[in-house]
Amino acid sequence: MASTLDIQEAAAGATPAPPETPSHMVPLKGSMLVLGTIALSLATFMNVLDTSIANVSIPAIAGDLGVSSSQGTWVITSFGVANAIAVPLTGFVTQRFGAVKVFLASILLFTLFSFLCGQAHSIQVLILFRVLQGASAGPMIPLSQTLLLSSYPQKRAGMALAMWSMTTLIAPILGPLLGGWITDNISWPWIFYINVPVGLIAAAVTASIYTRRETPIRKLPIDWTGLGLLVIWVGSLQIMLDKGQELDWFSSPVIIALAVAAVVGFTLFLIWEIHDEHPVVDLTLFKIPSFTLGTIMLALAYGMFFGSLVLLPLWLQEFIGYTATQAGEVLAWVGLFALLLSPVIGRYLPVLDSRWVTTFSFVVFALVFYMRSQFTTGDSYWEYSIPTVIQGIATATFFIPLLGIILGGLPGHRIAAASGLSNFARITAGSFGTSIYTTWWTDRADLHHEQLVSHIYAGSPVASPVIQGLQAHGFSHAQALGVVNRLIDQQAYTIAVDDMFRLSAWLFLAMIVLVWMIKPTKGGAASAEAAGAH
Repeated sequence: MASTLDIQEAAAGATPAPPETPSHMVPLKGSMLVLGTIALSLATFMNVLDTSIANVSIPAIAGDLGVSSSQGTWVITSFGVANAIAVPLTGFVTQRFGAVKVFLASILLFTLFSFLCGQAHSIQVLILFRVLQGASAGPMIPLSQTLLLSSYPQKRAGMALAMWSMTTLIAPILGPLLGGWITDNISWPWIFYINVPVGLIAAAVTASIYTRRETPIRKLPIDWTGLGLLVIWVGSLQIMLDKGQELDWFSSPVIIALAVAAVVGFTLFLIWEIHDEHPVVDLTLFKIPSFTLGTIMLALAYGMFFGSLVLLPLWLQEFIGYTATQAGEVLAWVGLFALLLSPVIGRYLPVLDSRWVTTFSFVVFALVFYMRSQFTTGDSYWEYSIPTVIQGIATATFFIPLLGIILGGLPGHRIAAASGLSNFARITAGSFGTSIYTTWWTDRADLHHEQLVSHIYAGSPVASPVIQGLQAHGFSHAQALGVVNRLIDQQAYTIAVDDMFRLSAWLFLAMIVLVWMIKPTKGGAASAEAAGAH
């Protein structure tokens, strides 16, 4: 029977050792292999799709539920935080109940909470079900890898992981496009309802094929204290970032209480996890320089990457007049080079120094964000889209080599923990990045609005002709001032979005210093494992 170590390594994307397994665990063949692969891919696709499908729908959701767009971004961050917190529990629940049972439960709960998200009639209820949806999704991706690798012969494991990686790459590309079309042509609840048939089909096929291929189970202690502290500090920090602007930051006792809870919770979490015999997070991995630096770079880069995926469609819809579909199209162009180059990178990475590939990726990301920092309200569709096309090059050369740095050189028994911890950091950073981007964007816009308004006064050579022209077309003085204020808002938020993109460009260039603090690494096996971890 397969050992727990083999299962954990498979969940992290590592190729399992030659199996000494009973007949019911031999690789699948023929139609069973095809159907099993499709079912696992559908579940993964559904999960990853939900990380980005709501990005372009936030203005519609916020407007329908009567909240601001900044409050609407909780729909994204709540899912990400819950998903990140659930990831470290995957190993425990898998060994306690079995990979197949946990995977099926994850799919069915995810499907149920997706339906309930669509039924929500208030932002509070929607956020609650998004939290439950994100938590139920936690085990789905690593366990889809486990079951996929058990379905293929060892010599075909690389091909299986490549197919799986393509699924995880296509889903976030189609997410904004599909979400935009559904929002414009049907209604936003259907971005959640579409998960229902997909989830039921994936669960039915998985049950019919994999029920007899259950993994070994055994009782293990769970670090409930560590998990509780993890929830406290991550949740407190996320809520503080989301509510900070609305409550005027540290002038609010609520924000102060959240900050104290985050700091104290994080401190106690570190102390407990270092000394606990069965920690929910293996913090000793941070003693390895390549893992520490790689995880820091992954978190920072993904935070900026995902934050921009939320900020750009918000700006395009609220201040440029794009529909959700058009905003989704702008984001979808990232898939052009990403899909073309990913197989090439996967083939040649083993003979390349991962530091050079990662450096190239960061330089391209910096170029993309610099181009976006030049956006104006009068640019064309292609002027908004070309940076996204180029970003596909950076995306293809980013995840696999950087995860190769993180996992490279680690002993096999630590791959699962390292993959889980780095993915926790990545997902959490994406949620934090969303909150930070949208909050700073609004703060910078308020600053620029004040500066621009200072030029509007009685007799102003700039404002007076505009106001007089509007009044000549039938506007009252108050209405004319309202139009001028809307124009100022548009320019203020555009200058602010440029500020955010310019800062991101400089941060990507600065991170190149961290890349070259790492010892030389070739892609090799680590990159294959990294592909699976991603």
